[in-house]
Amino acid sequence: MWFLRTSRAELQHFSQPPQRYAILSHVWGDDEQSFQDIRTLHTTHAGSGKDDPRARASPKIRGCCIYAEAQGFGWLWVDTCCIDKTSSAELSEAINSMYQWYARAAVCYVYLHDVSSGADPSARKSSFRWSKWFTRGWTLQELIAPKRVYFLSHDWVQLGDKALFARLLEEITGIDVNVLTFHVELSSVPVAKRMQWASRRITTRIEDEAYSLMGIFGVHMATIYGEGRQAFRRLQEEIMKNIADHSLLTWGLGLPGDHFAGRYLIKPMMRCSLLARSAADFQKPQADVLTTSVSEYRSALERAALTSDRPTAHAEVI
Repeated sequence: MWFLRTSRAELQHFSQPPQRYAILSHVWGDDEQSFQDIRTLHTTHAGSGKDDPRARASPKIRGCCIYAEAQGFGWLWVDTCCIDKTSSAELSEAINSMYQWYARAAVCYVYLHDVSSGADPSARKSSFRWSKWFTRGWTLQELIAPKRVYFLSHDWVQLGDKALFARLLEEITGIDVNVLTFHVELSSVPVAKRMQWASRRITTRIEDEAYSLMGIFGVHMATIYGEGRQAFRRLQEEIMKNIADHSLLTWGLGLPGDHFAGRYLIKPMMRCSLLARSAADFQKPQADVLTTSVSEYRSALERAALTSDRPTAHAEVI
C-alpha cells in the first residue's frame, strides 16, 4: 500500500498501513496526478537539496499534504496517486480493500472543490447541498466508512464534520443519522435501502457502479473492466450468497426507503408473488430476477423528481 509523506509529497510503500494516517475523498478532475506522475516528479528532481517536490505537486495534492501535515499527520492516502493502476492486481486489491482503508483512517478529509467557505451549508440552495461530491458513486462508502470526516471548502477551510452535519447529511443523502454516527451497524440496514442510497449516484465507468458498492455490502469479487453491466449482476449474486435478505429483489417497484423496516427473508423465485409480479415471471431464470443497474432501486418519489422540469433540492428527492 502506497502513502504520500505529507512533508514532501513523496510516495512510500508499506506492507501494512501506518498506524495513523489521513485519507482524502474528492471528485476527480481533469488534471489529477497519477502514481506514475508522482514517481516521475520525484525521480526528475531527486538529489536537488533546494527543491521541495511538494511544491511541484498538483494544487490538490499539495493543498491536502499541507493541511494534513498541519493537523499532525505524516502520511496521507489519495486514490488518484497512491494506486499503481497499470497493475491489474494492485488495482483489484485496492478496490476490494478500499472500504476498510477508509474505515481505518484516523481522519477523512472531504475536499469540496465547488463549495465556498463563506456560505451556510444548511441553506436550501447552498453550494454544499448541491456539491458534485454527493452525486458520485465512490463517495458513498467514503462518507459512511470513516468515523471522523471533515468537510473542506475549495480553499481548504474546514466547514464542519460528519457528526456536526449528521442531520443535514441525512437530508442530502438519505442515509440514516444513526448509520452515519455509528449507532446502527451498517450490516443491519436492509439491502434495498442501501441500494437506494446509491441509486442516484453515478460513476464514470459502468463497472464501478458495482465495484464501488462492494464495501457497503461486505462482499468481494474480481474486477473485470470491460464486462459492463454484468458487474452489477455479479454484485447481486455475491450479496445473495452472503446476506440472507432478499429485499435485494425489490428493484423497479419504487418503494419508499422507510418501507424496508425489516428484512425480506424470501426465496428469489417467490419475489413475483410476494411483490405482485406477473405470473409469467415464475417461468424466468434467476438471472431475470436480477437487474443491471442500481438506478432501478430509486423510489417513486425519486423517479418523479428526475422527470420533473422543476429544480429539486437533494433533500426533496430522497
